Amino acid sequence: MKKSIAIIFTLMMIASVFAGGAKEKIVINSADDLVGKKIGVQAGTTGELYVQENVKDAKIASFKTGMDAALDLKNGAIDAIVLDELPAKEIVARNPSLMIVDLDLATEAYAIAVKKGNAELLASINKTIADMKANGDYEALVNAFMPVDGNITIPDTVIINTDKIVKLGTNAAFPPFEYVDGKNIVGFDISMGQKIAAGYGAKLEVVDMAFDSLIPALASDAIDFIAAGMSVTEERKKNVDFSDPYYESKQVVIIRK
Repeated sequence: MKKSIAIIFTLMMIASVFAGGAKEKIVINSADDLVGKKIGVQAGTTGELYVQENVKDAKIASFKTGMDAALDLKNGAIDAIVLDELPAKEIVARNPSLMIVDLDLATEAYAIAVKKGNAELLASINKTIADMKANGDYEALVNAFMPVDGNITIPDTVIINTDKIVKLGTNAAFPPFEYVDGKNIVGFDISMGQKIAAGYGAKLEVVDMAFDSLIPALASDAIDFIAAGMSVTEERKKNVDFSDPYYESKQVVIIRK
């Protein structure tokens, strides 16, 4: 009798382990399907703001990076991730068990942020962006970091001979705009930042930090401008001045296959 009870108890324990490890199948076909779900977002991003304002009863989990959110998604701790399209594509490329669902959630414009009232630097940044689009440098950066064949080519570093330094604040966990390659921080925004620094007559220094620390760092003069795939929002415009937009993106949803 005792032996039978032990066997039954063991089988029950094994069943509970498998049941606990099973991941619920989540079907997301529309924005309405996000209601009440456990949704991962990158802290301080437009994705976080979208879920807060538009998804009813969402259980929001904020992460420092989209890749951190992807790990919890794979483990079944969250149901979905809302994130910018290009970083989402990079995450899915590295994690074959995940997939993207495009629900036309929100379109946004990326721009460079400077401290309120820094008109001189802002004018220089806008001129650099306009010049890059006119002379082909912008298209070259798009082709380098967002190539059709997927083979990214990192452009040569732009260096000028000067003692003047301008500090770019970023969050190097947002490929292809900013990410770590070996010991270097690279990406579309970083290469564009080098052009901006050169146009401003300065050398570029890149300062990496959490995304939600960037605007406070700008306000405290720890950095001079932000280039971090940052979207223009009315709330952010209360605290920073934005350049002319340089890229349009949209929010997508990542789920388990």
